[in-house]
Amino acid sequence: VQLQASGGGLVQAGGSLRLSCVASGNIASMINMGWYRQAPGKQRDLVAFITAAGSTNSVDSVQGRFTASRDNGKNTMYLQMNSLKPEDTAIYYCYVRLGSGLYWGQGTLVTVSS
Repeated sequence: VQLQASGGGLVQAGGSLRLSCVASGNIASMINMGWYRQAPGKQRDLVAFITAAGSTNSVDSVQGRFTASRDNGKNTMYLQMNSLKPEDTAIYYCYVRLGSGLYWGQGTLVTVSS
């Protein structure tokens, strides 16, 4: 399984971005998939995820601003990010958790200027 993330960039505070993550390979045994982020000098933290049943969850710091979704037909997952803040600046990594293990995308940089 390979994951290809894209959509990062530079945006002003209050702006929006949509990240995409395309999965190649068999993800039929997907347990959940989602997004982590890692700010400079900090650990990688969970942002949002989607379960196999399709329910979505996000952490408190992005609730109401970030929404994870997926298009099964395209094997693609998205992270819609609205009302971005400078503290959202980080490298965003998509992942998929399968029965066989955890797989990561390469990361896409999001920079939010104040």
